[in-house]
Amino acid sequence: MPLPVIGDAASGYTVAVEPGQLPFAVARVYWTYGTPADVLRGHHAHRTLEQLLVAVKGRLDVTLENSAGEQQKFTLERPDVGLYLPGLYWRTIRFHEQAVLLCLVSQPYSEASYIRDYAAFRDLAKAPDTL
Repeated sequence: MPLPVIGDAASGYTVAVEPGQLPFAVARVYWTYGTPADVLRGHHAHRTLEQLLVAVKGRLDVTLENSAGEQQKFTLERPDVGLYLPGLYWRTIRFHEQAVLLCLVSQPYSEASYIRDYAAFRDLAKAPDTL
């Protein structure tokens, strides 16, 4: 998802996200940095929480998997492009040298929103009414 950019090469760039530009209202913002190169993070899904992931610095390789086992791979390496994640996608994120991941999130933090057990996540395809 391209993000709006203001500025030029002479003075620099700003990315600003205004209300209504995302498919959800932002309730929380966080970023992850200082992760050693080639470390895998994520290893979870959310039931209903939505996110926009942005590599504000460096490169991130993101693997998404739905509960039916279908995988998609994305590379984030531009601060003006975000990856939208609806609920129920298992994510694994490989950090590269000095990468910084910015997350815009639809809900305040709640441990109950996480699905951290991969087998339980895959079981959702068999019993979708348990959401």
